[in-house]
Amino acid sequence: MRVFYIFKIKDEFKYLYQDNPSQLYNIFKQIYFLGKDDINYGENIYYQLIDPIDKALLDRTLFIKLHKDIPYSKKGQTHIMNNLYKDEVSRLIIKNTYMKIETESNFSSFFHYLPLLLDNLFVCDFSYLDFFFLSRIKTLV
Repeated sequence: MRVFYIFKIKDEFKYLYQDNPSQLYNIFKQIYFLGKDDINYGENIYYQLIDPIDKALLDRTLFIKLHKDIPYSKKGQTHIMNNLYKDEVSRLIIKNTYMKIETESNFSSFFHYLPLLLDNLFVCDFSYLDFFFLSRIKTLV
């Protein structure tokens, strides 16, 4: 199972790290693996890097955009993409400071829709050491 964390990066950091996203990934990885004693330090750095997400607006907009599609459903706070043709089951949870996608495949259909709704999205998978700007993947698909 892949777990992707998606962060809305501030403009200045996107321009700073767009040609070298590995440095941005390393910052997020260090924050992700911080111990309890250093959590305040990590939180300060984290909030300097990200823009908050309007959770209610994004939840509503995504639901309105996708609710007529057959592979999409929503249960509580979880958006679900169950596309049998692509052998994909993806679950998206939206928080105020990040989004989380859990999927059985290496790619999620949510990656197509999120850049249409938000800019400067940076994706990290800390288990597989994978990272990318979502705007870049849009051009490849």
